[in-house]
Amino acid sequence: MLAIARTLMTRPELLLMDEPSQGLAPKIAFKVFMAIKRLRETEGISLLLVEQNVNLAMEVSEYVYIIDHGRIISEGTKEEILKDSRDIIDKLVGI
Repeated sequence: MLAIARTLMTRPELLLMDEPSQGLAPKIAFKVFMAIKRLRETEGISLLLVEQNVNLAMEVSEYVYIIDHGRIISEGTKEEILKDSRDIIDKLVGI
């Protein structure tokens, strides 16, 4: 959280984040992601987020890429991804 705060002091246009929820308690991770969402919406900061917690990532994202073993297996808006979730699961399990 301190690293995010230090970075925000430079007023970035783009923020790259790799697993911001890693090692955080679920309630704290949720609060961090809600703060990230507010920053994106109020400050207009673009965000490139890598995250394994799909629910949190989808909450703050406008556009999503799902990558499996280095390959993009699906992409789209949150709504498109949720609509096509069965196809994505099939791709992940190799059906």
